[in-house]
Amino acid sequence: MDGSREWIEKLELARHPEGGWFKEVYRAAETVPESALPDRFDGDRAFSTAIYFLLESDDFSAFHRIHQDEIWHFYAGSPLTVHCINEEGAYSQVHVGETPMAVIPAGWTFGATVDVPGGFALLGCTVAPGFDFADFEMPTRAELLTDYPAHAAIIERLTA
Repeated sequence: MDGSREWIEKLELARHPEGGWFKEVYRAAETVPESALPDRFDGDRAFSTAIYFLLESDDFSAFHRIHQDEIWHFYAGSPLTVHCINEEGAYSQVHVGETPMAVIPAGWTFGATVDVPGGFALLGCTVAPGFDFADFEMPTRAELLTDYPAHAAIIERLTA
């Protein structure tokens, strides 16, 4: 397939709250009980989940964080940069597409951009224990600027 719109239609993707397009394609039938999970989880979680995620160059994945590690798998399109701020406030980048897979550690604040103007990136994201929107946090621009003032330029780029 050549373009992002073809992938969006073929995979029946929907808009994602952080930006881009997604569709959950796997949720394990078995669960991990809350009692076996770290304190940061409230409730049982599926063993793992996986989504398709598509991001176009005129959009961005807004800074957000989750309680789990997230594994990004590159499938098609242009390389994508995941912009990360770790829990100590250090900024780094991960270039998905230059390598076919990357791991973003639990608790890191991250967002993404497509590297090629007019391009798109089609990826998969795997989360274990499985993703639940109760684990999703999208801090405001003001909150991030307060917490990480040294990274103002990228925070302003990846927040609404």
